[in-house]
Amino acid sequence: MGDISVHLVDRGRVHADTGYVLDGYSMGSASNPNPDHEMSEFVVWNAVVDGPDRTVLWDTGSNPAAGDGYWPEPLYEAFSHVDAAEHTLEGDLGAVGYDLADIDAVVMSHLHLDHAGGLAAFEGTDVPIYVHEEELKFAYYSAKTTEGSIAYLASDFDRDLNWHVVHGDEHTLFDGFRLIHLPGHTPGVLGAHIETPAGDVLVAGDECYVEGNYADEVPLGPGLLWSERDWFESLQTVKELERRTGGDVLFGHDLDRFSSFGDGWNV
Repeated sequence: MGDISVHLVDRGRVHADTGYVLDGYSMGSASNPNPDHEMSEFVVWNAVVDGPDRTVLWDTGSNPAAGDGYWPEPLYEAFSHVDAAEHTLEGDLGAVGYDLADIDAVVMSHLHLDHAGGLAAFEGTDVPIYVHEEELKFAYYSAKTTEGSIAYLASDFDRDLNWHVVHGDEHTLFDGFRLIHLPGHTPGVLGAHIETPAGDVLVAGDECYVEGNYADEVPLGPGLLWSERDWFESLQTVKELERRTGGDVLFGHDLDRFSSFGDGWNV
């Protein structure tokens, strides 16, 4: 197995009520019927996984026009990507030493609008876009009907893209880089186990938005949870991987956790 490095790419900040990501965080009680709500700052990130033969981009972030009417107003009111306009995919890749032309493949953890907003950069190219079968189905179901989730925008992913569909529970992208199906947040969330000389990396992604989802096993809020039962089972999958490998667990939007890993895992 050749050396693999993982470079983290900062794609900006989202402001949202903490109750969206930690179920019951600000619930009222008899003694405190009207508790204060807490707004938190969350990170949007991508990663570049540099392997011996391929350079892979993990997710594509938000569309820079998210705050200018591209995202539906009710959704942006709840999850405001306040600096999306300052974070183009090409510019943020450049900040960590990469160009769009360096990307040989893209892995989509899922197709929500804060992850799929940069897919247009790969339209009409032969760059493979890896996505789980269940995610692609649910994304189109949601975006093209009045059912499903409002967090999918057809304009993000209904394009001339070179889809490579992942089936089942696991898929080895290359030696040392394994994709893992983690349904719960959505039907088709993909996580990963990446082996680097600097240590193993376990990408939980939006299976766990923040530390509290992982350490305390507090589910995501109902608006962010497709299936609580599947979410809990996926959580145990990630925890078992951590027990076996001692790897670093990378959450979906936890700013402190993201910052603690610096530039990523590269030696």
